[in-house]
Amino acid sequence: MKVVVLAGGVGGAKLADGIARILPPEDVTIIVNTGDDFEHLGLTICPDLDTVMYRLAGVANDETGWGRAGESWRTVSEISALGGPDWFRLGDLDLATHLVRTHLLNGGETLTAVTQHLCQKLGIQVSVLPMSNQPAPTKIQSGETVYDFQTWFVQEKWQPSVTKVILPEDVRATRSVIRALETADLVLIAPSNPFVSVDPIFNVYPIAALLEDLPQAIIAVSPIVGGTAVKGPAAKMMQELGLPHTSRAVAGYYGERIDGFVYDVQDAGSCDDLELETRCLDTMMHTEADRIRLAQEIMQFAEEMLRD
Repeated sequence: MKVVVLAGGVGGAKLADGIARILPPEDVTIIVNTGDDFEHLGLTICPDLDTVMYRLAGVANDETGWGRAGESWRTVSEISALGGPDWFRLGDLDLATHLVRTHLLNGGETLTAVTQHLCQKLGIQVSVLPMSNQPAPTKIQSGETVYDFQTWFVQEKWQPSVTKVILPEDVRATRSVIRALETADLVLIAPSNPFVSVDPIFNVYPIAALLEDLPQAIIAVSPIVGGTAVKGPAAKMMQELGLPHTSRAVAGYYGERIDGFVYDVQDAGSCDDLELETRCLDTMMHTEADRIRLAQEIMQFAEEMLRD
């Protein structure tokens, strides 16, 4: 079975890792949100790509969920001492990734090719694809103010209320992304923020149209557990955008795009009457064993759906 995972953020990286650990690498493609990419200190920073790559490579920081394990901070400390922008904390090991990426991009390589190079050097066997080679910056509108995504998310600590998520027009998917979706039997929407991790992927032409027609099944995993987001601003954003911060509301938001929905045991029974296939599972992924278990249970759910 050819499986594509749509991922962004910590939850997306964890599920991607679980799937990568139980399936043959040639059967797995992870399409990653790049709407939160930006330039900082002259470097191209791709936070979601890096979070996914570090998790797959086994070098992720388990305490933060982002960045590298065993990180040091001498460079950013010196940047601060010299009066530079230190609000986005780049660790010394992480900095190497951004330096190499920017060097290769400046040499004319595409983001897809650069990501492939980094994955190879990190020992990652599954295919990891940015959703587009074009810049596709997500912006956050809060009242009359429009923030660049990382300014809102990191510098402002996602506290300004969200009036609207603004996604760019005319962003196109790469041939690699299109080919992966054309050959996919199953698409998994990871437990990522629907508005700023998943919607930016759907927004890339022609991903939404391809997903309507091609995969045999699309299953989404809720990022909301017990009325709160496992990590990040998803629950807060749902409330500000006029939605209940519940798993059921996540399923409703995805609507007819999905055929199946996985939600957590803390919300048992809340989605049983939805007009789609549902499965109530322990979706918390604290350890590698948790990630593998959840991936296995989701794949069992998918296989049952495809047999019916």
